Amino acid sequence: MTTATTLKTLTDDTFTEAVSRGTVLVEFGADWCGPCRMVEPVLEQIAAEMPDALTVAKVDLDASPRTARDLRVMSAPTLQLYKDGVLVAQLVGAKPKIHLLAWLEPHL
Repeated sequence: MTTATTLKTLTDDTFTEAVSRGTVLVEFGADWCGPCRMVEPVLEQIAAEMPDALTVAKVDLDASPRTARDLRVMSAPTLQLYKDGVLVAQLVGAKPKIHLLAWLEPHL
């Protein structure tokens, strides 16, 4: 069952350009991943609350395996934060909103 989401979906073809400018939070996940489905609504809330601070996007591990392989993403969900194309932080696993905000804060 696919869950509707407002997060921008990135692919193998669009990933590099999408993270090249500004601050971009990317969730690597999959439809079959229960923790991914749990964290996506939290990421949607963060995106809605901080539209000027960062862009929140997702990569489907099954649909974009090259990007996941190249970035050595081994677990789902994996969150990566990029600033102007540079990976500045990574977090593995579904975390509560307060934990995600504390993790993001030093980079915004």
